[in-house]
Amino acid sequence: MSDSPRTEFLAGERTDDVALYLADSFVDDIGRLEKYGERADDGIVIVVDGDSGRNAFTVGTGSDAMAFAQEAMKIEGTIGADLTSGECPECEGGTVDYVFAFAEEQNEEVGGLYEEGDVIHAYARCTCGAAYSHKWVAGER
Repeated sequence: MSDSPRTEFLAGERTDDVALYLADSFVDDIGRLEKYGERADDGIVIVVDGDSGRNAFTVGTGSDAMAFAQEAMKIEGTIGADLTSGECPECEGGTVDYVFAFAEEQNEEVGGLYEEGDVIHAYARCTCGAAYSHKWVAGER
């Protein structure tokens, strides 16, 4: 039995793809998205090739993926290792509306985390409106 696309992504095996988590509370008709992704407790995780994923992010959230990532990079927070939750550094008790993530291949020349392995970059939008980011070595959380 093979791993799910999300499991493969989080292991760093799908560095050409992006992952998108959309909370049930954020999307009006999440049921129509279930055929494209993996159901999570409170939403859906979709893993697709980079270009399709950025387009899906724009359609699903109304935001440009790269502009959102740049906004979220300004504040570090904690995003759940499964991409479906987070701890917002701006409010207490806020939940995640959506997460956009990509994996970057190991690059020893860059150093730091990138020297240790493939790195997951994740960006979240909290229900309070704050955007924040988190990165980690794939497979280590």
